[in-house]
Amino acid sequence: MTAMTVTTDPRAVAETVTDPELPMLTLADLGVLRDVRVEDGTVVVEITPTYSGCPAMGTMRADLLHALHRAGFADVDVRTVLAPAWSTDWISEGGRRKLAAGGIAPPGTAPVRTAGPVPLQLGPTRRTAACPVCGSPDTEELSEFSATACKALRRCTSCREPFEHVKEI
Repeated sequence: MTAMTVTTDPRAVAETVTDPELPMLTLADLGVLRDVRVEDGTVVVEITPTYSGCPAMGTMRADLLHALHRAGFADVDVRTVLAPAWSTDWISEGGRRKLAAGGIAPPGTAPVRTAGPVPLQLGPTRRTAACPVCGSPDTEELSEFSATACKALRRCTSCREPFEHVKEI
C-alpha cells in the first residue's frame, strides 16, 4: 500500500471497533484494546484476549485492520498481548451500562489474582447477578456456559426472564 497523509487519530478509530460477540461494546469498553501508537509510520495496536483461545481474536484483529485502513492508515500491525491477563475489571463503567441495557448482566468484581498457579476449585460456582430486566437479585444459574464461554445463562426467579451474565474473570 502507498503512504497517504492522515489527520485522524488512530486511537480514536480503534476505539470505535466493536466486539464481535458483544456488539454493544467497543473493544475499548471491553478493555481488550490495550495500546494504539505509531512506530516509524506504522500504527501498532495491542489487544488482549478475554481468555486463552478466545475465538473472537481473529475477527477483532481483522475489524481493527479494516477500520484503520478505511481511515487512511496504510501500515497497521495488530499484536496480541497476553500479560497481564485480561480481567472483567477492565470493562469500563460505560461498557457495564451498555451490557445491562442490552439485557446482559455485567460482571461483579473479579477474584483477586495472586502470583503463581491458579488454584483449582471443585464444586459449584457461587456467582450472583441481578436481573438486567427487572433488577431483582433473586436469580439462578441455568448453565455455566451460554453463547460464549465468557458468559453464563441465568434466569430471574422474580420475572422468570432468562438472561446472560458475563462471568467474573
